[in-house]
Amino acid sequence: MRHGDKINNLKRTTAHRHALMSNMAASLIMNKRINTTLAKAKALRVYVEPIITRSKTDSQHNRRQVFSYLQNKEAVTELFKEVGPKVATRPGGYTRIIRYSLTVSSSPTAKRRDDGADMCLIELVDFNDLLLNAKSEAKKPKTTRRSRAKTKKADDTTSNPAEEPKSE
Repeated sequence: MRHGDKINNLKRTTAHRHALMSNMAASLIMNKRINTTLAKAKALRVYVEPIITRSKTDSQHNRRQVFSYLQNKEAVTELFKEVGPKVATRPGGYTRIIRYSLTVSSSPTAKRRDDGADMCLIELVDFNDLLLNAKSEAKKPKTTRRSRAKTKKADDTTSNPAEEPKSE
C-alpha cells in the first residue's frame, strides 16, 4: 500500500532519481524546454518550481541552496541571471507541460516507439517566444480605413496655404 507516498519513484533508486531530476532541471533551465515522458515531466515540475522560486531573490544563500539541487554552475548562473528576473512578478506556475497528441502531424510522435510511453514537452512559461510574440501582436490597436481617411482629410485642410488667412 502507498499510504501518504506522494513521490513518483519512476522505478528508480533514490540516488538515480535525484541524479535524473538534477540533470533534467539543469537541461530545462539551460534550454528553456525539453522533450521527455509525461511521468518524468510531472515529477520534474514538482522538483524545479521551488528552485525557480528561490531564484527570484539573488543571494549567496539561495545560490548555494540551488546548487545543492542542480550540481551545475552554468545552470545556476543562467537561473539567477536570466530566469529569476523574468519570473520575479509571477506568483508561481513557471512551467508548462504540453502533451503531444496523435492528431497533430507536425509534432513528434505522441507515444514513444520503444515502449509506448506518453511523450510531452515541458517548457518555462515566460520563454516561449512564439506565444509572447502572438500576445504582443494582439495588443496592438488596429486602424481601420475610415479612421485613416479622417486623419488624411484633417492634415490636408491644415496644410493648404491658400485657405489660411493672412495676418499682416
